[in-house]
Amino acid sequence: MDRTAKSVTRGRRKRLALLLPGYNEELIIAATITSALAAGLKKEDIYVVDDGSEDKTCREARKILSKKNILSVVHGGKARAVQQAIRHFHLIEQYTWLHVADADSVFCTDYFKIYKRNLNSKECVAAVGFVQSMRGNWIAHYRAFSYTCGQHIFRRIQSWFGVITVMPGPVACFQTNVLKHLSFSTSSLTEDLDLTIQIHRKQLGTIKFIPEAVNFTQDPRTIRDFCKQTMRWHRGFFQAVRKYRLGTRPRLFDVSVGYQVSESLFYFLQLFVFFPLVALQLHNWRALPVALAFDYLVVCALAVLATLAARRPTILLSMTYFYILRFLEVVLFARAFIEVIIARRFTEPTEGWETKGRRYALDTKALEDSAS
Repeated sequence: MDRTAKSVTRGRRKRLALLLPGYNEELIIAATITSALAAGLKKEDIYVVDDGSEDKTCREARKILSKKNILSVVHGGKARAVQQAIRHFHLIEQYTWLHVADADSVFCTDYFKIYKRNLNSKECVAAVGFVQSMRGNWIAHYRAFSYTCGQHIFRRIQSWFGVITVMPGPVACFQTNVLKHLSFSTSSLTEDLDLTIQIHRKQLGTIKFIPEAVNFTQDPRTIRDFCKQTMRWHRGFFQAVRKYRLGTRPRLFDVSVGYQVSESLFYFLQLFVFFPLVALQLHNWRALPVALAFDYLVVCALAVLATLAARRPTILLSMTYFYILRFLEVVLFARAFIEVIIARRFTEPTEGWETKGRRYALDTKALEDSAS
């Protein structure tokens, strides 16, 4: 009988493990592992599954972790790699909780200690932390604003009502007892969203929000990569809407998802239909810039609050180009809706990885700045 089997027989399971699935992550995987160690985990509780990378991901991971904590599988997508790692490492038998994080993560100080304090098997079956953008370029400033407002406001509200709609890839933590009820063969561009919906649809339990546990993630550095990532998110969202018929049931979760769709639609109509129509009815086109100025003042007020909450003055810089990226997101949202819901595209299984061109190496100072 091996060590794992003996441990299971005696009924002893460790508290928390971290699984890092990755594909071509040689630039960042070592920094992520180092960050996890600094945030309160031991080496023996950190596992890496390499989804057939074409670079030196495994070699970089082996510089820090034991070979027995690293698995290389045939390239088949993130969800499949996670499923294989859970079985290979006997994570359900060994641990009570499993945290799955993206390979480009930098964890805040005491991240895993915070998680351990907040995880209670009687209260929840899963938990999410707070995703924040790493300090970076102008796109990172915009993302930091979006992340801060979205989570401090909307995710807190979702948490209060028990309708958290997505467990983001960098901060998803599962009670291992529920993993057997989840299908990792999601055929989805956004497997984290699919798994979240499964928890709600199968009524497995509550998802808890732990805002003090902050995970810093890398953002795109070019408009092209920004659009690719945003389109993947939107297409994955509408794949889930179609697959699970979201919004068609009289449940709070469906209402929450419906709000997300209507919010983007309303924003588009507000700027490009409602405001112009009001100006036309009033026969006063000067009302249009006044309305836009009012909207901009509201956005600026939110930016100030986000700056104070995140302690990142660079968020204010995003106010100079906020509408450009916001409008681009709305257009991509509409395009994804047409492609997936109307044209019925993206029905085939997908690999779920789009990291090429988005990763960059971090030095020690960058790690310290992001984690602080």
